[in-house]
Amino acid sequence: MKQIIINNPGEVEIQEVEMPTPKKGEALIKILYGGICGSDLGTYRGTFAYVSYPRIPGHEFSAEIIEIEENDNGLKPGMIVTCNPYFNCTTCYSCERGLVNCCTTNQTMGVQREGAFAQYITMPIDRIYDGQGLSAKTLALIEPFCISYHGVSRADVKAGDKVLVIGAGTIGVLAAVAAKALGAEVYISDVAEQKLEYAYKEFELDGKLLNDSPESFEKQISEITKGNGFDVTIEAVGLPSTFQNCIDAAAFGGRVVLIGVGKKNLDFNFTMIQKKELNVFGSRNALKKDFLELIDIVKEGKVNLNKVVTNTYKFDDAPRAFEEFDKNAASMLKVLLEF
Repeated sequence: MKQIIINNPGEVEIQEVEMPTPKKGEALIKILYGGICGSDLGTYRGTFAYVSYPRIPGHEFSAEIIEIEENDNGLKPGMIVTCNPYFNCTTCYSCERGLVNCCTTNQTMGVQREGAFAQYITMPIDRIYDGQGLSAKTLALIEPFCISYHGVSRADVKAGDKVLVIGAGTIGVLAAVAAKALGAEVYISDVAEQKLEYAYKEFELDGKLLNDSPESFEKQISEITKGNGFDVTIEAVGLPSTFQNCIDAAAFGGRVVLIGVGKKNLDFNFTMIQKKELNVFGSRNALKKDFLELIDIVKEGKVNLNKVVTNTYKFDDAPRAFEEFDKNAASMLKVLLEF
């Protein structure tokens, strides 16, 4: 079979390797679609905080079950599924308290362990979720929606909240969609005008803020919120400047959520957190319940996830997909590989 590997930043290769053999408690699955995540792009660029090389990327995917043992989950060969890619140790303090998404030795596929971008992989059966009849293309989008949904849940977004999402990439857009579904008044911000316009129009958000200068950004926030700031600000980029934007744009007593991952430090006036009495939340990965809830939400037709897909490439074109995504990230949203 073939697999995709990033040997070093900027070096994507398709290799011929042996088919994997499932162990006890595992299934053999055939990958159908895989999404190139911002972290995969960061791996390609050499900017992602958690990755090492060489690495098989990919943790957003759908698959067909090829071989599986008898199980209590009703999973059978031929079923189209998606999977939970965050491997936890089960024994650390976080895992003991049920916070498996922030296991202290978490290993996410495509980051700290090999990813899903191969024609066949094995997966623990308890990490495989029935796709409930959703298409393979849609199921490959459930995992990024989970990341966004989990972050919005951390902020306890409610109907009537004014929410600002900073970052109009896939995770930011889906965070906006999740907040909108909860009845919030949702605005989105980015430096890339084309991507910002696409997110605003396609997902029927309440407003957009082009972050073209600090002065312009501050003025727009003041006008939209009548000088009060946003009830919730969500960082979905992973840069020091965008986290600072979230602190600045939050109302007194507001909630700030950090979903984005970066490698740089931020030197800022931390007393602003005390002065505004901000609630600041980190958000990492997602939980099984997030996957199951979102599969149901999408199945009910409440959200059209496929709108986030702007580009699809064949598996063998993976090197070109990474190269073009790197060069055109300002205009490309979700990039899928069709296996």
